[in-house]
Amino acid sequence: MSSIYLETALAAARAAETVVRKYWQQNVDITIKADASPVTVADVETEEAIKAVILEQFPDHGFYGEETGKTRPDAEYTWLVDPIDGTKSFVREYPFFSTQIALMRGDQLILGVSSAPVFGEYAYAEQGGGAFWMDKAAKVSQIDTMAAATLSVGNLKTLAANPTGWAGLASMVREVNRTRGYGDFYHYHLLARGAIDLVVESDVNVLDIAALSVIVLEAGGVFTDLEGKPVGLDTTTVCAAATPELHSEARRRLGY
Repeated sequence: MSSIYLETALAAARAAETVVRKYWQQNVDITIKADASPVTVADVETEEAIKAVILEQFPDHGFYGEETGKTRPDAEYTWLVDPIDGTKSFVREYPFFSTQIALMRGDQLILGVSSAPVFGEYAYAEQGGGAFWMDKAAKVSQIDTMAAATLSVGNLKTLAANPTGWAGLASMVREVNRTRGYGDFYHYHLLARGAIDLVVESDVNVLDIAALSVIVLEAGGVFTDLEGKPVGLDTTTVCAAATPELHSEARRRLGY
C-alpha cells in the first residue's frame, strides 16, 4: 500500500502531464537562463502545478524546484522537482523529456516519481516499498561482468576532459556486450527494469536524477556518484549499475 507521500507525488505528476500536453508541439517561446539552459512557459507552469498539489497536502514541507527555487530550507521534508527534465528535447519536439519528483527527509532521498507522458511511460519507488515501472514490479538484472553488460552513457563533457576517465570509459566500450546512449530518464528506467546494466554520466544536476536514484536503488541496483558517494544536493556525476560487482569495476576503470 502506497503512502500519502507517494500518492501525492503521483497526483502531482498527473497534474504536470496536463500542462505538458497543453504546450507540447505548440512552438512555445524560449528564454535562455543565466546558465545557458532554455526555459519555457511550459516549464514554469508545470512546476507551479506540481507545487500546488504538493504544498496543498504538505504546507510545511520545503520545495526545491528547477524554475521557482527553494522554500523552507530548514524543513524536515523537501521536495525536489524538475518539471521538464529535457527542455531542449521538449522544444525540438522529440519525446525524451520527463517530469522528475523526489522527496528528501533530512539528507536522505526516500521517494521518486519519473513520468514521461509523451514518451509513454513512468516509474516510481518509495524507500522500502520496491520499484515499479508502468505499475509492474521493477528489478535490475543480475549481470555482474563488463563483458556481458550493456552500457549506456549520458552527458560526458567533464569525463572527456579527464585522460584517465576517458581512457577507462574507452576500455569499457571495447569490452561490453553493447553500448548505447539513451540519456535522460530513459536509461535509468531501463536499468531499473533489467533491460540494461550500467549507466555513466559526468555532468548532471541533482534534480535530474534524485527521483531516478530512488527507483534504481529500490529495484535492487547501485546508484552513486563517480566517487561512490550517495546522491545528495551537490551530486553532479553518476555511476549506476545493476550489481555491486559491475558498479565497482566501472568506478575502478574510470579512476575512482
